[in-house]
Amino acid sequence: MKEIIIKEDKEIGISDEELLKALEQAICEKKMQLKKVLLLPPDFTRMHSGAGKITNMYYNMLKKICQVDIMPALGTHEAMSKSEWEDFFGEYIPFSCMVVHNWRNDVVKIGEVPGDYVSFISEGLVEEAIDVEVNKRLLDKTYDLIISIGQVVPHEVVGMANYSKNIFVGCGGSSMINKSHMLGAFYGLERIMGKDGTPVRKVFDYAEQHFIKDIPLMYVLTVTTAKQGKVSIHGLYIGRERKLFEEAVKLSQEKNLTFVDRPFKKVIVYLDGKEFKSTWLGNKSVYRTRMAIADGGELIVLAPGVKKFGEDDKNDELIRKYGYVGREKVLELVKQNDDLQGNLSVAAHLIHGSSDDRFSITYAVEKLTKEEVEGVNYKYMPLKEAQKMYNPEKLKDGFNILENGEEIFYISNPALGLWADRSKFI
Repeated sequence: MKEIIIKEDKEIGISDEELLKALEQAICEKKMQLKKVLLLPPDFTRMHSGAGKITNMYYNMLKKICQVDIMPALGTHEAMSKSEWEDFFGEYIPFSCMVVHNWRNDVVKIGEVPGDYVSFISEGLVEEAIDVEVNKRLLDKTYDLIISIGQVVPHEVVGMANYSKNIFVGCGGSSMINKSHMLGAFYGLERIMGKDGTPVRKVFDYAEQHFIKDIPLMYVLTVTTAKQGKVSIHGLYIGRERKLFEEAVKLSQEKNLTFVDRPFKKVIVYLDGKEFKSTWLGNKSVYRTRMAIADGGELIVLAPGVKKFGEDDKNDELIRKYGYVGREKVLELVKQNDDLQGNLSVAAHLIHGSSDDRFSITYAVEKLTKEEVEGVNYKYMPLKEAQKMYNPEKLKDGFNILENGEEIFYISNPALGLWADRSKFI
């Protein structure tokens, strides 16, 4: 496999022709020897990653010479519907190619990150060992090549998403998902987001170095932006070595991280109804903006598609039971309740989705009731009322002055960025 790095600063990014050529070059040396390939793209929640296009290109490049299976790296997310599949990958990839990853039942333990190492990298905050589990297909020796495809972008758990996260969380099991999420939450969002070398990333690095070196794995990493709904791929990094991820991190920090001169008093975030159907996903609006919102400020989330809290029934039940009550309260609840101890990723999510009473969070929805929203400790606003006040079709990304003279900061897609007061990005 050839290592490839392409960067394009122009607004339109890397052209489809350049992209296809690079993807072909990466596998040209062994292309004709391939009999069975597994593609690991992200799921529908990463619509702006460019991964759908890349998956399409690889499928059509390989379908005539070998068997191609596609297993979206779901993590705890729900499986893609046929319409989501076609929207993301294109209608010419058969839905029958999809393999659904089950994070509870389809994984095999391949190792363990020792407790003393976890304690060392977390400054003593977490001392438990972490099982390394991956989907059993990654160990299937009939696959000649496994291609992990995804976007490097600021992330609330690991700091910068993708690379080995796609394997150990996206295709991982409950122990790694739960404990890595809680490790990040214990360590603190502000210490993690937008950075490499975090405790969670070090856990993934340990697992990469010790347990999956024999897997025929190739990473295809992107750095993207989206303006007016159009995705531009500015960086493409193909290979296996960590240095490729590090280069992608540098570019993402340039493209996806926005420092602000003064904290925002009011932020309006729009969540695309096709992409965001739960607060589990929609709370990117909370943690991607929290370092830029002033104390006493306000966050209003316009969420036409949000109809539930968790991505699966158990997680939804726990979120409804405990609510987004802040870091300190959640840590107490974990100590007191077995159901949270057994679902640490939910506990971490409750921390990520809280403001710790520093600013208010209002969900403007039409598919959840006032009682449901307020029951998880958020404020409620009817969607139609909110859209009259803050019309997404009239607002532009960044600062806006409304007709009543009020200044707001508008974000049309929180998934592609991180906004921070520079003084809080330490």
